[in-house]
Parts: sequence; structure tokens; C-alpha cells
Amino acid sequence: MKSKILSVLLIAVMLFTNACANSVSNEKVVETKEVIKEVEVMVDKNEAKRVTPDEEYYIFELDDSVKREHVYYKNRYGIEIAGDLYVSKDLNENEKHMAVVIGPPFGGVKEQGPGIYANELAKRGFVALAFDPSFNGASGGEYRHVASSDIFAEDFSAGVDYLGTLKYVDREKIGGIGICASGGFLLGAAAIDGRIKAVVTSAMYDIPGFGNNADNESWQKSVEELAKTRWEDVDNGKPGYIGAYDPDKVYDELPDTITGLDVEWNTFYAMKRGHHPRSTGGATNTSNFSLNNFPVTYHIDKISPRPILFITGDIAHSRGFSDAAYKKANEPKELHVVEGAMHIDLYDDTTKIPFDKIESFLKENLNK
Repeated sequence: MKSKILSVLLIAVMLFTNACANSVSNEKVVETKEVIKEVEVMVDKNEAKRVTPDEEYYIFELDDSVKREHVYYKNRYGIEIAGDLYVSKDLNENEKHMAVVIGPPFGGVKEQGPGIYANELAKRGFVALAFDPSFNGASGGEYRHVASSDIFAEDFSAGVDYLGTLKYVDREKIGGIGICASGGFLLGAAAIDGRIKAVVTSAMYDIPGFGNNADNESWQKSVEELAKTRWEDVDNGKPGYIGAYDPDKVYDELPDTITGLDVEWNTFYAMKRGHHPRSTGGATNTSNFSLNNFPVTYHIDKISPRPILFITGDIAHSRGFSDAAYKKANEPKELHVVEGAMHIDLYDDTTKIPFDKIESFLKENLNK
């Protein structure tokens, strides 16, 4: 709305100036309008998509005791974030409550795992905010599917900003939950944002760690590949992106051509269990310019004295990330291993996600 008002004012001022000067042809006025129109489109690229009821799709059922509301707010870079706010229907809005901001796996959206966590925590009295990261889902930002260590960490802080504007949220009692890659980005946010009073990572993945831990030979190879890819983007006029999942295809049974770790990813993202048309996986082909160069767990030891709870599964292929981060973090910290849980189980399996542990950890530490 602001961008449209600005555009109208700019057009009015320019037309008034032209009329006074009486030196601009009708053709020039039309040209000016076209320029203003282009500027408006550029501004609008940072605006989030307003999802209509017909476009809504969640992989879980909303609990009868919980209400959900679409919310929108901007991060520090002016990108509008699309979030879902979950609260208990009997929440007393005249009192101050604990709150939590929840981020999705890499390429995931709020209608998947974050919504499942938020739905459950709202039942337990928390004000819970699930969000789509910048450039992804319904959130704003161009080009689509860009990944950035800094901006993804900032998106958590922007969620804290929003929660702090609600009259029924206690600003001193806001925590964060990061699922999969968001666990790493949350650690980066918490290291610098002291308003995040307690941190929970679930099935954590340190995506930037892949590049930052590479040896020189691997690094140089990556640099060469990125250079070629960057020139391809220059020649094409936009970043290349190859989604990992077809937004319009849902498997009933995985084909034999899908093997290895891809079986686990596709079991969630490409089947009815977790498929979402706005969650196509991956990032633009040049996103490693940010991910490889800017780590998010570098300052993990400085989150202390604020507490961290690392949740992983005993058979999760990603367990090594949680183990490594736990060793680097200073006290207070906890490592909670869920028996019989693989990585994707901690996305959506409410029989394995340790909500009792998450609830007790957050209530104990946010109420100190």
C-alpha cells in the first residue's frame, strides 16, 4: 500500500512540474508514467504474498483449541516476511505470555514442520510464530529461492521484533526454535541477538558449515564452479535455480531411481506426508557465494549464559551436526537424543518430537 501511495504522489508531482514548465510532450508524460510503474514493481518485489483461503495448504490439522492468523512484518533489509501466528483460543490477552519464533528446514515453509511445532506449543500456552524465510514460501524478496546466511539469521530477529509488538507477549520471555538448517541460522541469530533468551535446535543442519569446513583443494574447486555459474547468471539475466521437488507432483510410491539419502528427503517432501507446492527445495545456484563465505555457528560459544537445547535422533543422519555444535557451545546446554528417530521424523512425527522436553526447557529458562 505504501509503495502504491508513493507511486501516485511521484506521478502527481512530476505531472504538476511538467504542466508548469509546459515543455514536456504527451509522449514524455507517458514515458514518465512507465518509469514510475517500473519503480513500483521493483518496490513490490519485497512484499509478501497474501495467501487466500483457496491457496492455503497445511500438512497437519489445526487443533480445535488453537487459532491461527496470517501476519506480515519486515526484516532489517526491508523484506516482508509471511508468518502464521498461533495462540490458544483461551489465551488471556490482558496478561504477558512466553513466545517462540520457529523457522523451517532449508527450502521448507511454515505450513510444514514449523506449523506443527507452533500448533503444539500454542496448546501449551505459548504465543508461537512460524515463518517463511526471505525469498521463500509466501515471504517477499527477489530473486526467489536465494539463500543467505546473514538474511536467514536476520529473519529470526525480525520474528522477535514482531512478537515484541504484541501487547500480550513478554519481551523478556522470547525463545527460538530452528528445525534442520534453521537450527544453524538460529544459532547465528542468537549469538548476536540477546533478545532470544532460549534456543532450541531440532535435527540441526549447519548448511554454511559444508563450505566453511572445506579443505583448500575442495574450496578452490567450489570457487571455480561458482565462477562459471555466476557468469551463467550474468548471461541469463537472473539466477539459475533447479528445484529438488516438482510443486505439482506427489508420489504415492517412490520410484526406484531415487536412491541413497534422497530416499529420506523425498519420503517427506515429495509424498503426501510433507509435500507443499511452495516448498520445492534447494536454493539458487549461486547461493553458495553467501553460504560458503559466512558461517553461522562461528560465535556459538558466545550465546552463553543463555541456554541451548540440541535435539537429534539416535539414527538421524544429521546427528553429527548437533554433536559438533554441542561441543562448541558453552554451558548451559543440553543434548537430547530421541530413540528411534531419523532426521525427518523430527519434522512432523508428533510421537517422536519431544514436546514435553521442549516445553519444560523453555518454561524453565524463559521464566528465570
